[in-house]
Amino acid sequence: MSSIRILRPRRFLIASAALTLAVADLPAAMAQQARERLPAVEISPAQSRKQAKPASREGQSARRASSRRSAVTAAPKPAVPGDAVQTQAATPLNSNAVAESASRLGLTVRETPATVEVISAETMREQGYRTVSEVAQGAVGVTSGDAPGEPAGFSMRGFTNSQINTLYNGIKIGPQNMTSRIMDTANLEAVEFLKGPASLMSGEGAAGGAINFVTKQPHTGPIRNEADFAWDSLNSFRAHYGSGGSTNVQGLDYRFDISRSSLNGFVDDTNTKMLDVSGQLNYRISDSLKVWGAIEYREDRGKAYWGAPLVPVAFSGAHATSGIVSGNYVSNYNKTNLGAVTIDDRTFNTNYNVLDNRNVAQEVWLRGGFELKLAPDLMLKSQAYGYGAERTWFNNEVEAFNSGTNLVDRERFYVAHSQRLVGNVTDLIWDTDIAGFGNRLVTTLSSSYLYFVRPGAANFPGDSVSLVDPNRGFYGTLTTKQQTARIDNEALSFEDRLKLTRTFSLIGGLRVEHIGLDRNSTDAVGVVNAGFPYTKDWAPVTGRIGYTWEAVPGLTFFSQYATGADVSANNIFLLSPTQPLDLTTARTYETGVKHLFWDNRAEWSFSAYDILRKNVYAAAGGQALNIAGRQESKGVELAASVRPIDPLRLWGNIAYVDARYADYNFVGGSFSGNTPPNVPRIVANAGASYRFFTPWPVELGITGRHVGDRYNTDANTVTMKAYTVADVYAFVDIPKTVFGAVDQARLTFRVRNITDKRYAIWGDPFYPDQILLGAPRTYELSAAFKW
Repeated sequence: MSSIRILRPRRFLIASAALTLAVADLPAAMAQQARERLPAVEISPAQSRKQAKPASREGQSARRASSRRSAVTAAPKPAVPGDAVQTQAATPLNSNAVAESASRLGLTVRETPATVEVISAETMREQGYRTVSEVAQGAVGVTSGDAPGEPAGFSMRGFTNSQINTLYNGIKIGPQNMTSRIMDTANLEAVEFLKGPASLMSGEGAAGGAINFVTKQPHTGPIRNEADFAWDSLNSFRAHYGSGGSTNVQGLDYRFDISRSSLNGFVDDTNTKMLDVSGQLNYRISDSLKVWGAIEYREDRGKAYWGAPLVPVAFSGAHATSGIVSGNYVSNYNKTNLGAVTIDDRTFNTNYNVLDNRNVAQEVWLRGGFELKLAPDLMLKSQAYGYGAERTWFNNEVEAFNSGTNLVDRERFYVAHSQRLVGNVTDLIWDTDIAGFGNRLVTTLSSSYLYFVRPGAANFPGDSVSLVDPNRGFYGTLTTKQQTARIDNEALSFEDRLKLTRTFSLIGGLRVEHIGLDRNSTDAVGVVNAGFPYTKDWAPVTGRIGYTWEAVPGLTFFSQYATGADVSANNIFLLSPTQPLDLTTARTYETGVKHLFWDNRAEWSFSAYDILRKNVYAAAGGQALNIAGRQESKGVELAASVRPIDPLRLWGNIAYVDARYADYNFVGGSFSGNTPPNVPRIVANAGASYRFFTPWPVELGITGRHVGDRYNTDANTVTMKAYTVADVYAFVDIPKTVFGAVDQARLTFRVRNITDKRYAIWGDPFYPDQILLGAPRTYELSAAFKW
């Protein structure tokens, strides 16, 4: 993997105390309404997916207002992380879920002044999402490509890869483009998407937002088991077993999951094998104290596909394809002029990687903490964690057609990671009244220590092979050099919600952060390179301020101003010591509406945003960086879901973004006005399903996805053409009378890409001579059991 990429945002104000100014001047009647407070802080076991909890004075207020508000459409009241499991039904867009990566205040998605999307385990199962990349492709305005150099890379709101924080149970493990891996969804409870600058919640590196992967959690109650199996026409298979519930020890709950999968690619000799084992124990010592511990081991081993080379139309002749790519291109690697380019249909299934290639990662998580109720309105939460990873890329990564020789030029690359991360996050949650207005304040202190050792290639063997039936060969001689980096991070943050009336709240926060970088680099014989070692420090201040207003029951308006900060090029191993390594800044203005109505049968949301990021490094094509100056992104997003009758469900979403560089001038040219790579203007998803309530219930469904034109580099010379694909499925629920010991049994048949569309799914701007293609039509059978 060429672990190379760029980075993001910075600076903002708003202390939580500012939320309370001028309150005393409000009319007395308004102040009386605002005395209603958030639910009292409670200690309780973790659960499968937190929902809103009406309680205390707010619950009484809801009853007093019942003549004006139906019980179904009343907006849920905020929950505290750790609140008891609620039986409240999920809404069509899952907006009553509590996304802790979006706010530490225990707010639901509907109560958060930002665009947040939570995709649950149930949705992943119904839609057939096997990996986190497939989950992202079903989210509003999100695309992904699983480029082997940085698996699980994402694009969101005009920003890609390292400009989006990737979190695991709310914890950032490092630069996304260097640490992300392909991951199965079987052990996940939910995936949370927080759109726009999000440094208040997850620290530096979130210009485009954050994506949080949440593992399955223990619950209190009878033990429940589940098992899933799947096989497809590429001879891939998946298997998963999970179990959780209360033990015979009073107050002790558990969750255990193990999944194993082998996903075969449509390209020759490509495969990814994954193993994930996770477990957690929650122990309620008393009504005021709970302790917990979790462990997880993940492993993936793959034989990688790095894309199909761009080929001159003139060379391919009858084998040239249309509708996949277009444009005129001069090879970034060998500098030959390819003219008008295409994807040759003889290369659809060709693997140009060396025979002894490998992509391997092993990861271990240790997490533990406690929740202590210090007083009725005061709770202390703390989590300590340790993470270790070993990663290796050993491949031929460049596949560049040479118009002078009509051969494909190749080049090897090797890199390994040995990463260690330890840290702690501590929250103090305080509920109080300020001048008679309900207020919740969360103070968070976090610190982490990241140490990174990166042995990498010091030589890059290369050769040339034929376009058709290439002699793949082997890697050859490898010479290595070593680089190291240590990143220290400490942050103090405040997040506050002040409830001015029963329906109107101000929500804001402030984060003060320190980032320290120590870096060293040696050559192949161990001599320290010029300019090393060196040290750099930053102290960004970021935050957000916004409001929510429930104008009528179920209809909530929101707006926010938020900022973010990050190191301008988070590929800290790519920049030389003489290049400026500064902070970028990002800010967003966003407004929107969230509406739940029709007796909980319909829901829609809309948002509009304007994001500006300054002092940006971006890939000029190949392994070179330029300072882009500014990146601007403006867009709108719309999502809706409705169940007009019990058997029928309709859903859809669409996102439009206009993203471009400004002041992007460098020696030799300018990319000002160009669109960043892998950013489509339009992304749309839609689906429909119909359930037949027969003795053996059957459901039929279809989903469609449209992705607009994209570019593979900042130069915008080659276009990856728009595509539309569709999946269909049918499942049958087997009655309990068939399997007496099984409560639920389901058999599913699914056809992916039913029209067998050939399309470009992703372009790696550091390997611009090749394009990753999407998978053709495949068939899948799966079975799921719960007991």
